[in-house]
Amino acid sequence: MINLNQLRVFHEAAKCQNFSEAARNLCVTQPAVTGQIRSLEESLEIRLFKKRGRKMLLSEAGAVLFSLATKVFDLEQEMEQVIAEMHELKRGILKVGTTKTYARYLMPSLISKFRKKHPDIKVILDEGSSMEITSSLLDLRNELAVVAAHEEIPGISTIPFREEPVRLVVANEHPFAKKGTIEFSELAGQFIILKEQQSSTHQIVQEAFTEHGLTPNVLVETSNVEFIKETVERGEGVAFLVWSSIEKEINAQKLKAIEIKGCHLSLQVVICFLEEGGLSPAAKAFLNILKEACETA
Repeated sequence: MINLNQLRVFHEAAKCQNFSEAARNLCVTQPAVTGQIRSLEESLEIRLFKKRGRKMLLSEAGAVLFSLATKVFDLEQEMEQVIAEMHELKRGILKVGTTKTYARYLMPSLISKFRKKHPDIKVILDEGSSMEITSSLLDLRNELAVVAAHEEIPGISTIPFREEPVRLVVANEHPFAKKGTIEFSELAGQFIILKEQQSSTHQIVQEAFTEHGLTPNVLVETSNVEFIKETVERGEGVAFLVWSSIEKEINAQKLKAIEIKGCHLSLQVVICFLEEGGLSPAAKAFLNILKEACETA
């Protein structure tokens, strides 16, 4: 196996064609240069230099080795440059995962802010249920996740991000819209449009019905929030959705948010990442943006 330190000394001596000059460039003594080259020749069992006056000229084998060594050290320099660019956020990939709802209603502004600061970083946004995305950290598919809190998974750290209200929404023409506030029992018999079973929203809504001794009359289950809102707007059912996904429609008076006496549903949204291994420079930078958003929420 070739000793890289010896190869580096050989490469410098070959460029200079003079051991003394090579020693000065390497900040070592000439005997040290001579010794390293002699050791390299012995390990390779081949002569690398031929002396011509004060110059040390490469042998045929030495010329071949010098050409290959040049490629090695050029590649080393390229690697150092790439690593430096990653630390300076001039190169790299950010892999972040979140739920489909937050991918649509939360992430665009956060990723836009990140891209303005770090335009050379490629962003890959992964979508799925909170459990799927959290598990993706263990598979190294993502470095960061923004999801609803659920049971702890060994090896994953969490940071509180925000509390997300889950509101009952109805069409403007729905009888609930005139009342503004209802009893939970009034949901009996209503067609309910639910998020998919894997979602945290589905889970807390199902738990609320169970606590009140009711079974939801499910019209449809889907992960498509836009489908849910359009179906509710047409008056075909009512739904429970996180506030960030309905705020625009509520403000535009396309949908009506209804209060339920004694029932205040919400999701604890968290930032997740692996406990060990550390984050890439790109992931650290995005984590800072998430923390800033948390402070201003």
